[in-house]
Amino acid sequence: MSSGHVDAPPSPPADTAAPRRRRWLWWLVAIVATIALAVAAVTYGAYLKLSNNVRHIDVSTDDLSPTRPPKAPTSALNVLIVGSDQRDGKNAKYGHRISGQRTDTIMLAHISPKRDNAMVISFPRDSLVQLPACRAKGNLMGQLPHVGMINESFAFGGIACTWKTVEALTGIHIDHFATVDFTGFKDMVNALGGVEVCVPEPIHDKKALLNLPAGRQTLKGEKALGYVRARYSLGDGSDIGRIQRQQMFIASMVKKVMSGQTLTDPARLFGFLDAATKSLTTDPKLTVGVMKDLADSAQGLTAGQIRFITVPWRYSISHPGRVEWVQPQAKRLFQIVAADKNIAGSGVKGGQSKIPRSKVHVEVRNGTSHGGLGTQVAAALEQRGYHIVKVGDARRKPYPNTTILYSRNGASGVPTLSKDLKTSTATLVGRASTSRLILTVGDDWNGLRTLRVDDDEALRGFDATQDSCAATKAK
Repeated sequence: MSSGHVDAPPSPPADTAAPRRRRWLWWLVAIVATIALAVAAVTYGAYLKLSNNVRHIDVSTDDLSPTRPPKAPTSALNVLIVGSDQRDGKNAKYGHRISGQRTDTIMLAHISPKRDNAMVISFPRDSLVQLPACRAKGNLMGQLPHVGMINESFAFGGIACTWKTVEALTGIHIDHFATVDFTGFKDMVNALGGVEVCVPEPIHDKKALLNLPAGRQTLKGEKALGYVRARYSLGDGSDIGRIQRQQMFIASMVKKVMSGQTLTDPARLFGFLDAATKSLTTDPKLTVGVMKDLADSAQGLTAGQIRFITVPWRYSISHPGRVEWVQPQAKRLFQIVAADKNIAGSGVKGGQSKIPRSKVHVEVRNGTSHGGLGTQVAAALEQRGYHIVKVGDARRKPYPNTTILYSRNGASGVPTLSKDLKTSTATLVGRASTSRLILTVGDDWNGLRTLRVDDDEALRGFDATQDSCAATKAK
C-alpha cells in the first residue's frame, strides 16, 4: 500500500473464471434491459397519453357525396383543418353561446408524396359559394342546397358537411380532417413559450379582448388568440386581413416548432404535442401513430418548403361584405392540388425585378374629400395580395397627386406597387426606416391597372420563412 499500488488478487482457477465473467455479462445485460424497458415504458406511456388526448369523429361514406373527387395517383395527403368556434365551456368568454358552432378558419393542407414540401390553402370564411345538401346528424339540423357563406356548413352539418362542401367546391379528394378549438390553440402557443409577431400599430380590440403596443413582441395565451381572431381593429377590418395575419402567425409558429430550441428540448416538445393533441378532433384513421409516421417521413422538411396561399378572391358587388372566388385562377389552383402538380414558378425568385405582392405592406391614406375612398383602395389592393397594415386619412387635404412614400428599407416594394397603379409618383423619405409603403390617394386617382389573365402570383403565396417584422419596422 505504501508504494501507492494495490496488489492484484491472485488469478482465479481456470474452471471458475468463465462462469464469473458470464455472471457479470448477465448483470450488464439485465441493467441495459432494465434501462431499455424504462425508456420504452416512458415512450409507450407518452404515446398512449397523446393517443388518448385526441378525440375522433367518424365521417362515413354516407356523409359525403356519392361522386367524390378521385384521389390523385400519388401518395400525397390532403388534410382539412378547421378552427372550431364553439362558444361554450372554456370558450364561452369569446362570445355569446350559440347553437352549434361556426368556424373562424378553414384550411386545406396538401402534403407532397415525398413529404418534402407542403401547401396550406386558406378559404375566406366570408366566401359566397354553392353549398351542397348535408344530412342531419345528432343535434345538427343538416343543410339544404343553397348559395351561402362557406362556414355555414360547419354550423348546419359539422365537420362532415364541411368536408363534403370543400370537396364539392374544389374537386380535391380529402384524406383526413382535424379541428382545433380556441383553448387548445392557446395551450399550444404557451407550450412553445409564445410566438413572435410584429404589430405595425397599437391594437385596442374589445371584441378580441386584445390590447397590444406596436412593435416586435412574443405573444402567449389570450393575447395570441386575440391577435389571430382580431378583425375590425386591424388593417381595413376585413376577414382577408385576418387570414393574412393568421397565416403569418402560423408561419412563425411553424418556425419555432421546427427550430432547435423546440426539437432538442424534450420537455417543451412533449408539452407542445400534449397541448396539440388535447385540442384535436380528427377522423378515426388520423391517429397519433399516423401523425408520427408522417412527421418521421417529413424530417427533412424546412420552413421554406411550407407555402401559404389564399384562394384567389374579390369582394362581391352584389352581396356587400362577402367575397367571391376569382376564376379561372381559383379553379386552376384546385386542379393543380387535385392532380398533385407543382405551381409553375412557385417560390422561384430568379431575376425578378419586383418582389411579390404578398411581401409588400402598405398603409393607405385618403388625401381626397371622397369619404371611404381609402377603404375602397385598400380593398382593391388586398384583392391583389398586398398586406394592408392601416387605413386612414391624410394629415392635410386635398392631395392633388397619388404618391408612394418609401424609405430605403422599402424601396424594393415600390416597383411592385407602382406597376399595379394607373398613376402614382414615388418619393424617397431619407430619414424614414420603415419598410412599409405609404400610399396617399390623391385627386388624380384613377384605379388599378387591369390584372392580366395569366397573372398567377396569387397562386404562389409565401413560405413559412417570411418574417412579418421585417416588413413592418417602426418608423
